[in-house]
Amino acid sequence: MLPTDRLEQLSRRYVELDDVMCRPDVLADRQRLSKLNKERTDIEPIVLQFRQYEAIDRKLAEDVAALADPELRELVEMEIPELQASKAELERVLQLLLLPSDPNDKKNTILEIRSGEGGEEAALFAADLFRMYSRYAEKQAWTVEILSSSESATGGYKEIIALVTGRDVYSQLRFEGGVHRVQRVPATEAQGRIHTSTATVAVLPEAEDFDVELDDKDLEFSIAASGGPGGQGVNTTNSAVQILHKPSGMIVKCQDERSQLKNKAKALKVLRSRLFDIEREKREAAEAKERRSMVSTGERSQKIRTYNYPQNRVTDHRIRLTLSKLDRIVSGDLEEVITALRTHRQAELLHAVGAGEAPTLIGADDDA
Repeated sequence: MLPTDRLEQLSRRYVELDDVMCRPDVLADRQRLSKLNKERTDIEPIVLQFRQYEAIDRKLAEDVAALADPELRELVEMEIPELQASKAELERVLQLLLLPSDPNDKKNTILEIRSGEGGEEAALFAADLFRMYSRYAEKQAWTVEILSSSESATGGYKEIIALVTGRDVYSQLRFEGGVHRVQRVPATEAQGRIHTSTATVAVLPEAEDFDVELDDKDLEFSIAASGGPGGQGVNTTNSAVQILHKPSGMIVKCQDERSQLKNKAKALKVLRSRLFDIEREKREAAEAKERRSMVSTGERSQKIRTYNYPQNRVTDHRIRLTLSKLDRIVSGDLEEVITALRTHRQAELLHAVGAGEAPTLIGADDDA
């Protein structure tokens, strides 16, 4: 059942905000006006849907009452099923809108991709994954900035770390974290045999300075000549920056920029986001007995998806989704996959809320 008391409260607050935001003293206070406008924007979709729900509910009650009128009975009998279906759909939409949102959903994202098992083929697959996410980002009008990268001998990536900036980036990409597996014939395979390789993807909400405080005494900075393919200007300067976070033992290195200061800033951004993600995991484990707020149990060592090139097939093992359009997916057409994962997550949240339980996360299928 819908929490009508809460919905009515939100409706009253929406009207109140409209009145308050028209007052001269509020219009003169830009900071307060911005805060009130954000609150109004956040609740507006809920209020508008609830108004539609109330209108249909009133109409449905009128039609039920009209069944007693012989002249109207046939007409309302035809109309009632349609109204009932619309009411049920609006109930579903309102339940989704009322679900607690993750405060990180609107954050930008640190995307880390590393080659796994499979040597050079795994590095090439890591490059394919980065290209796939970059093309998807382009479709979403996001920007992708490489923070650090380490190329393999064949042009793949041993590791690549990028900042993805735009609207609702983390909410879209959060379920991409895990082990991705590819099955295909490598270009270097003379016998035409299919090989299996892996790459790991980590999706971290970008941490702001106020999210994670870094004490200078906990940081150890090292400067060195940047590494990379021969002939690049990056090799000519001592611009690579490595940061050791002493309490955790975590090491971050950035070398893509010629400027030492820029590399330092990028390395600090990655470090903050990794530490923020660790704290987020601890908080979620304590609150909901979850490992992390990614699809599956959140273990990055867990296989989440297989890309089978000979069959042009992609399978997401967590929700048992199989799509026979690998060529389009690796070209950035990820909408169907991401929508399916988000829909499944919403269904689990609705079930957990209805049962009065802490929500569980999508489980992976270890077979396949």
